[in-house]
Amino acid sequence: MGAAHANGTAARLAWLDALRGLAAMAVAFHHATYHYTPDLRARLTAWFDPGMYGVLVFFLVSGYIIPASLERSGSLPRFWVGRAFRIYPLLLFALAAITAIAAAGLWPLRDGLGDMNGWVAALAHLTMLQDLLAVPNALNVLWTLSYEMVFYLLVAALFAVGLHRRSAGVAAGLATAAGAAVVLGGLPSAGALARAAGTAPVVTVTALVLAAAIGCAFSGRPAVRTAGTVLGGVLAAVLLTANGRVPLWEGLVILAVMFTGTAIYRAEHRQIGVGAAAAGGGLVLAVAVAAGLWHMGGWNLPADQVLGLRRAWASAVLLAAVTFAVGMALRHRRMPRWLTGLGVISYSVYLLHPVLLVTADAVFGRPGSDAPLWLAVFLAALVPASLLTQRTVEEPARRLGRRLARRLPARSHHDARDDTPAAPRRTVARR
Repeated sequence: MGAAHANGTAARLAWLDALRGLAAMAVAFHHATYHYTPDLRARLTAWFDPGMYGVLVFFLVSGYIIPASLERSGSLPRFWVGRAFRIYPLLLFALAAITAIAAAGLWPLRDGLGDMNGWVAALAHLTMLQDLLAVPNALNVLWTLSYEMVFYLLVAALFAVGLHRRSAGVAAGLATAAGAAVVLGGLPSAGALARAAGTAPVVTVTALVLAAAIGCAFSGRPAVRTAGTVLGGVLAAVLLTANGRVPLWEGLVILAVMFTGTAIYRAEHRQIGVGAAAAGGGLVLAVAVAAGLWHMGGWNLPADQVLGLRRAWASAVLLAAVTFAVGMALRHRRMPRWLTGLGVISYSVYLLHPVLLVTADAVFGRPGSDAPLWLAVFLAALVPASLLTQRTVEEPARRLGRRLARRLPARSHHDARDDTPAAPRRTVARR
């Protein structure tokens, strides 16, 4: 009976692994084309942005499953322990690797990060909010983790105050705000808070508030737990609106996409109406496409470049939505094992590929012209390397996190008992 249930759960969740695998390889392919097939990249990105496509698929998957990982147990401490042991071990490994490469003189730290105060840069990356703290990302993919952390903080805050089932409304509200931000232009401008108060003070205060917010989640007193969790949500909202690197509309669209994934999950599990989820998701999709087209039209670029950027953005958004919809439609079908296998190692693929790209550049250099064979060899080598880190870094840490989480109270908030049905256990463990 237990084996049959486990096999059934695995089959139901295979579509999520398949989407993760596809998304991770799309991002890796996109970044590798800069190194090995620049002419192909220029032609491709005039019509389609595979990197943004992969990121949006990831955000939809996160939105679909992350809130369920909290509501399954109803425990804020278990949620944060699970997230920490899922994300930080490989993140620290990747940061250590790129720092060692820079220290050896093989490759400089990107975007002037090496010129910053080392403690400030390190502290910002430990919060995972560095992209919202005016601190350059040590790896070009880490900006997405900042939005993951913002999403975690907002999800936890909504859960703490009993508004976690308002996902469709939250998604629609964020999309509406994104549309307004496009119309209003660049207000506030990127990194406004850090420019006004200084990067180091903003990073320090953020780290302290984040530590307090998450620490309060472990309190045995409901009032403290709720107040701290709401504080974390306020922190996320302030950084998103007043200190982001990307334009405000884009940050709001990203969060709207994630909450759209949550609304889809809730509709599937009959926690909200299908109509509400469809209306919210439709608004998010429309605003995401329209906001990107409008914003790019304001750039002082040649008309053909603007047209290419518009096509690439719109096609990435639309294809990400179609991909997720197809995945859901096929969720009861058997997925190809190679694709679900890529999903299992997708986090390693995502974090490891920039490290391997700069290492390969330092050792072998770049070809003078398009070299599709080099691109294929890199992507082929990335898979076993990612499998190695998944098995030696990710999986042991995740097992330890699960053991520690089981020692914590299963339900630490009064709203938890209202959340049915719960997410399958294996779903939570993966992402």
